[in-house]
Amino acid sequence: MQLSDWLGFTAAALTTASFIPQVWLTLRTRDVSGISIGMYAAFATGVFLWLIYGIAEGSWPLIAANAITLSLASCVLLLRLRYVHIPRE
Repeated sequence: MQLSDWLGFTAAALTTASFIPQVWLTLRTRDVSGISIGMYAAFATGVFLWLIYGIAEGSWPLIAANAITLSLASCVLLLRLRYVHIPRE
């Protein structure tokens, strides 16, 4: 494996792992008040496109990182949609 692959995997691991605390906190507390649907929808779409790009290029660091990140970001987005608090009149 080349140095650039190691750098890619390390960067991917760090940026992907950064989503784990958000997913864990959201699952534990079900508090989604500070989560933007628009931001997570745009982010998940962008990560999906990076995943497709990684597949097209055959870049395993891109494929691995974006597959996991897409799963985590989608989880947060789905939790946000599920636990949305509708104000009562």
